[in-house]
Amino acid sequence: MAQTGFFHHIGTFLLFVSTILLIIVCISAPVVHDIAILKVELGNRPTSQHATVTFGTFGWCINNVDGDTCSSSHVGYSPADVINSQDNTQFSDYARDTTRALTKAMVLHPIACGISFIAFLLALGAGVLGSFLASVVAFLAFLLTAIITIIDFVAFAVVRNNINDNGTGAAAYFSTAIWCLLAAAILLLLATIVVFLTCCSGRRHHRTAATTKTEYISPPR
Repeated sequence: MAQTGFFHHIGTFLLFVSTILLIIVCISAPVVHDIAILKVELGNRPTSQHATVTFGTFGWCINNVDGDTCSSSHVGYSPADVINSQDNTQFSDYARDTTRALTKAMVLHPIACGISFIAFLLALGAGVLGSFLASVVAFLAFLLTAIITIIDFVAFAVVRNNINDNGTGAAAYFSTAIWCLLAAAILLLLATIVVFLTCCSGRRHHRTAATTKTEYISPPR
């Protein structure tokens, strides 16, 4: 039983770490300027050196030595229009419309974070019922996080590839937030498995203990 409790604590810790990682994703640009899903180093900026554009969950920032300029926080934006305004990188209408639509799905980031936190709280309650509910909620958080991870990679891969192939000298690459998102999805899957297995083990232990107790108190025939 002690071993089961130990593994349950591991599952609970994984849920906690997943929640923290998802919080980092949610506070990416424009909240924290340098945390980004996609970071672009602009190559055609004669007025300022080392300028970068950071795309986050609810907006973007242009960071350079003269100071940072950020959008307001809102759901959905157009990465293509932002880059085009900075270094004239050209995007097809399809790429522009697709990326704009997919960024609207990033509202799922804080939703997944909230569900992961609920799973963590349920796991803290321990007990067979708490463990079962925690595993169900954790699996829901995993599905949501996995879906939004795929959406983010698809949306910003379009932007990244277009920038890197456009010949303007700009370089785009995936940054901290998207790797945190991927790590959160993996940890949520592991947490779901661990918490569910400890739930099943706990039920089996209680059932065995109840049977043993019944046999112990039964009068001899």
